[in-house]
Amino acid sequence: MNDMSTKKINTSVLPGFMELLPPQQMAFNRMKSVIIDTFEQFGFLPLDTPVIERAEVLLAKAGGETERQIYQFTKGDTSLALRFDLTVPLARYVSEHAREITFPFRRYHVGKVYRGESPQKGRFREFYQCDIDIIGREKLSLVNDAEIPSVIYKVFKRLDIGQFVIRISNRKILKGLLEGLNISTDKSVEVMRIIDKIDKVGKGSVEKMMVDLGIENDTITKIFHFLDISGNTDEIIRALEAMDIQNVQYRQGVDELSQVVTNVGKLGIPVSNYAIDLSIARGLDYYTGTVYETVLSEYPEIGSVCSGGRYDNLAEMYTEQKLPGVGISIGLTRLFYQLSEAGLIKTDSSTPTKVLVVPFVSDLSQPLSIATRLREAGIATEVYLEEDRMKNKLAYADKLGIPFVVIIGEDEIEKGEFSVKNMRNGKQTQVKADELLAYIESEGSK
Repeated sequence: MNDMSTKKINTSVLPGFMELLPPQQMAFNRMKSVIIDTFEQFGFLPLDTPVIERAEVLLAKAGGETERQIYQFTKGDTSLALRFDLTVPLARYVSEHAREITFPFRRYHVGKVYRGESPQKGRFREFYQCDIDIIGREKLSLVNDAEIPSVIYKVFKRLDIGQFVIRISNRKILKGLLEGLNISTDKSVEVMRIIDKIDKVGKGSVEKMMVDLGIENDTITKIFHFLDISGNTDEIIRALEAMDIQNVQYRQGVDELSQVVTNVGKLGIPVSNYAIDLSIARGLDYYTGTVYETVLSEYPEIGSVCSGGRYDNLAEMYTEQKLPGVGISIGLTRLFYQLSEAGLIKTDSSTPTKVLVVPFVSDLSQPLSIATRLREAGIATEVYLEEDRMKNKLAYADKLGIPFVVIIGEDEIEKGEFSVKNMRNGKQTQVKADELLAYIESEGSK
C-alpha cells in the first residue's frame, strides 16, 4: 500500500536552465531553423562536437572567471568537463582533423554549452549558441571579415525582430593607441576590458575604474577623445588617420578597419545596419583584429545579440600549425528569452499539425490511409485515436490551433466524401475523397 504522505520529489527546473512549453518551443525551433538555413546559404558546413571533453582540452584556453565557471567531474581516472563555448571544441576539432578537412574551413555549429554562472534573470547555465567560423591555414583573407557581417545581416533580417546595427571595430587600433600612450601591456588588457563595459556602466564609471587602475588623467582624456570620435564610416576612418599616433599596430588596425567597412558596403548591407564603434574591445583576449557586436536599436538594454571577431591562431594550444580565423556567435537561448520578455516572440501555434483526422468507425484502415496520403504530400497530419465525444475532439483541435478537421464516419466512407471543418472560420464542407488534398492545400493557402 502506497504511503500518500511520502514527500514527493521536487520537479522544478534548476536555476539557470530554460524549459519551454510546446508553443514557445516551436517558436524557438523556428528561430533556430532560420539561423541554420542562413548559415548554409553562405556555404557553412555543419559540425557537432561532444558536449563532454577531456578537462585538459577545455582548460587549455580557459582562465580566470571562465575556468571557475566550467563544470568538471571525474569518471574513473579521467578528468572531464562540459564545453563552455563552441570555439575551443572547434580548435580541438580542426587540430585533430587538419589533414582531412578543406581550408578555408567554413563551419557552423548550433549546440548547447554550459557555464556555472550565478543564476539571474536572462543569464543561463545551459544555453544554445549558434556559431560560424572561417578558418584558414597559415593565412586568411581580410575579405572574410567583411563577409561575416553579411551573414549577420541576413540572419537578423530573416528573424524579423526589428531594426538592428552591426557595430564594427578593430582591436589593433585600441591596443596600438594604448601602446602609443605608454600604457603597459598588463594594464592595457585591463583598460580594454574596462572600455568594453562603457555601454553597461557609463562613461563616469569607466573613468573611475581607469583612475583606480593608476592611469593618469591626461592619458584618460586622450582615451576618451579617441572614444568620442563619431560620424559615418568615412568620417571616422579619416579622423583615425589624422590622429597623431605613430604606433605600427594602430596604423595596421586603421587600415584593416577601412578595408572591412569598404567591403561590407560592397556586399550590399544598408548603411543603417552597420557602423564603426571604437568602444568595442571584446572581453576575450584571443581576438586580435576585427571585432563585432550586434544590437537591436529598439531594445539596447538587451545588449549584444551577436558578437565575435578575428583571431590570429585558433589552435595554438593543440598544434604547431597557424590557423587564423574569424567568426561570430549568437546566444540563442538568451536572445529568445529577452525577446519573449519584450513581447516580440510570436506563439500563434501550439502544434505543427495542419489536419486532424477524426474517425467514427471501428475499422481504422480508411482514416489511417487518408492520414498517410496527406503526410506524403507534406501536410502534417495526426489521427485522433481516443474514444471521445465529437465536442471534445473539436475542442482538442481548437485548443491546439489545428486549422482543419476531417471527420470520417460510416456514412462518409459509403458516400466517398468527408466532412472537413475549417477551424478558423467554423465552415464545414463536404469534400470528395479524391479532392481532399487539393481542398486542404487551397484552403490552407488562404
